Amino acid sequence: MDPIILVLGDFIFQDMEIPESINFGGAQLLSVKKLIGGGRVIDAMGKDPDPPQWSGTFFPSLFDSALDRALVIQGMKDSGLPLLLSYDQILLMVLISKFEPDYQLGHIPYKITLEVLDDLTAPVSINPFSDITAVITADVNSIVSLAAAVNSAIISNTVTNFAAQVAAVASFDNASYSDVAPIIQAASAALTAVDLLSATTDTTLSSVSTPGGIMPSTSPAANLAAFEAQLAANNQQTGLVQLQGLFGRVIQNLNQANSSERTITVGGGNLYDVAAKQYGDPTAWVLIAQANGLTDPTLAGITVLTIPPYNNSSGGVLTS
Repeated sequence: MDPIILVLGDFIFQDMEIPESINFGGAQLLSVKKLIGGGRVIDAMGKDPDPPQWSGTFFPSLFDSALDRALVIQGMKDSGLPLLLSYDQILLMVLISKFEPDYQLGHIPYKITLEVLDDLTAPVSINPFSDITAVITADVNSIVSLAAAVNSAIISNTVTNFAAQVAAVASFDNASYSDVAPIIQAASAALTAVDLLSATTDTTLSSVSTPGGIMPSTSPAANLAAFEAQLAANNQQTGLVQLQGLFGRVIQNLNQANSSERTITVGGGNLYDVAAKQYGDPTAWVLIAQANGLTDPTLAGITVLTIPPYNNSSGGVLTS
């Protein structure tokens, strides 16, 4: 089974931090009018997503302590800012409503509850006969053009970083986990910036109470500034909506890239280095060893290796 990449904002969950299950879905809000004689008129008022919630455990990583990682989530909760939640094909804009870490020696079990602002999940658009690299590249080119039209420094910076990481990967056909994970993180950061600006433009446009926003009691200069702000927000809004859709599709397509076995040829070396390069996790050498019937991580001569999809629960222990 392929690993699920669980990302909240720009935080990528690892190992035991990833739960076995995350709920999604919810209700359809219905207005039910009961008529004389038993008839009913039911109006569908829109979706009412259930709050996603799960639990896991923070352990020390190669670079961070368990407390360091828990404090990152605590800070995200305290900020009260909208965040992108991405796992498998699910894509949600959320707020952290509750984060409950339980400090214990060496590890920190936690529970987290989110509220859904918007469900951005959409059908994955990859045609099975199309080139995934070409599909992703085309969407990235569209994102770059739209970001320039939106004319926001923050969005421009995050999109530039995202596009540069995509360009660094020659092909996404059976791309490695270490290729895909940082790109998804960069896409999530860019989408968060898009959603924040979208919320700002919505606020600007909803504040209009008179035609053109012109207030008779306000100075001409103030009226002109208000009108220009509303015009800019209106011009940005269409591009922002398109960016949200494109980022959602790109993230879903990236999540499917690391989906099958592939082979590589190496000259000597060891499986630790191969796993670090392919997965960004040297302890996952056991996955490669088991896929190739090896017990010794040292490689001699020219070797063709099968590289299975990344599974971050390998634990670095090779069992017979």
